[in-house]
Amino acid sequence: MDLSAPTKIVFIIAVILAILSLLPVIGISLGGLGAYSYWLLLVGFIVLAAGNLLKGI
Repeated sequence: MDLSAPTKIVFIIAVILAILSLLPVIGISLGGLGAYSYWLLLVGFIVLAAGNLLKGI
């Protein structure tokens, strides 16, 4: 299995999703975002993993 580095935009999207998922944990409420914090973190990880596994993304 060959891994490639994700592009900057994929990395930035994954980091933004991770930060958004952690905001409700530290007490910053963004509407109904707290109910989906686990899923946002999971999607961020999937985006980052896809950026590593798929070349050119």
